[in-house]
Amino acid sequence: MRLPLIPHPTCSPAGLTLEVEARRAGRVLSLEYLLAGPVERVRWPEATARARTDGLWRTTCFEAFVRTEGGYVEYNLSPSGAWAAYRFDGYREGMRGLEIAAPFIVTRMAQGRFVLTVDVELPEDATGPVGLTAVVEGLDGAIAYWALAHPSDKPDFHHPDSFALELP
Repeated sequence: MRLPLIPHPTCSPAGLTLEVEARRAGRVLSLEYLLAGPVERVRWPEATARARTDGLWRTTCFEAFVRTEGGYVEYNLSPSGAWAAYRFDGYREGMRGLEIAAPFIVTRMAQGRFVLTVDVELPEDATGPVGLTAVVEGLDGAIAYWALAHPSDKPDFHHPDSFALELP
């Protein structure tokens, strides 16, 4: 299922569009983000080791949020190959690292297109809806916040109503 992400109304993504395909198979969430348009105007992080890294959301980064029995988990997936995963007890509360196998991030770029593909390991208690999001920074430093839904007047991917996708 391929779905459009929409930029927050306070952002101007300069001719870009973003879609994501999401599938769940047991404890694996498979994601493919497709950014189209003038991708040469995006600030891409430099390639790095495939390692857990905090603060990835400060620049171009693709993200997923998944509701769990006691809260939710967040995945940060950088085009650099770096990644992070966190567990929360409630809305922005009780943040701690989520122990998972390191996801393998694959990226492809062509004229007017960038694709990031990844499979992430879900915790056993992943029960509910998913929020699919992205932060895209332009070369000019402008940041666009993309999501399936923007329930707040400020970009807030942790907002409970941003978990807008039910996956079988």
